[in-house]
Amino acid sequence: MAKPPLDTDMTGRVCLVTGATDGHGRALAKLLAARGAEVVVHARSEDKARRVCAEIARETGTKEPEILLADLSRTGEINAAVERYRASGRPLHVLVNNAGLVGLGRETNEAGYEMTFAVNYLAMFRLTLGLLPLLESCGPARIVNISSDTYRVAKLELDDLMLERDYGIMKAYGQSKLAILYFTLELARRIEGRGVTVNAVDPGPVASNIGANNDGLAYRLVGPLIRGLFPSAERAARTALWVATDPALSDRSGGYYRSLKHREDPLDFDPETSARLWAESLRLNGIGDLQG
Repeated sequence: MAKPPLDTDMTGRVCLVTGATDGHGRALAKLLAARGAEVVVHARSEDKARRVCAEIARETGTKEPEILLADLSRTGEINAAVERYRASGRPLHVLVNNAGLVGLGRETNEAGYEMTFAVNYLAMFRLTLGLLPLLESCGPARIVNISSDTYRVAKLELDDLMLERDYGIMKAYGQSKLAILYFTLELARRIEGRGVTVNAVDPGPVASNIGANNDGLAYRLVGPLIRGLFPSAERAARTALWVATDPALSDRSGGYYRSLKHREDPLDFDPETSARLWAESLRLNGIGDLQG
């Protein structure tokens, strides 16, 4: 089987990458910029974002990316980021929902939502629906959602999405990634024929700083192992790069990709579960449903 092309010219295309100051997101932003894309770096820290943007410009020979600041654990900041982007007049051709975290213990955001679910999934849902009209107006456009094969050992606790009854690290992380996959398949169905595709990608193990939001001995021990044993972020980012750029995938939607391959039927899709999750996601984000 021929290898997927990873050298597509992205000149004139604007790509927003969330969580783009570390690991997979940082590597992907750099790869997109090297191919001529105008990259917008989402970050929580302005200082860190500026350092990464300078690094991208220096290493790719391009202009420094724009920055979109937002703490994705805070719904108000997500809403403000959506409005700032839309008001900027900047087009959007590719949205890569990459930002995520791993919570070693159960924490909640200011709304009382479990942090892993809030950042990994609810923020993605809100940001995507907020920017969808712009993506449609700039079509053909693409949405790439970063998920993980950990969804395979998870289930959606629709009556306890915040895991108040029984929290576990992998339970929380896996549930968030399963929700992302359901969102991808459901959104693909709802926006079919509207000039925007949406697909999910598992980058596989990544040498990154994911989990660095956790204090204490556990992360200080595990973090170096992750960065030392797992594949480089640049290597892991190739699948998302392919899905975001390959012209041959321009009309492919609702897919799941891993290791530069399309994975057939990744999920025993249940329409009732999907509809319930969608409705609950709207409610938790305090927004209305898609129009049209």
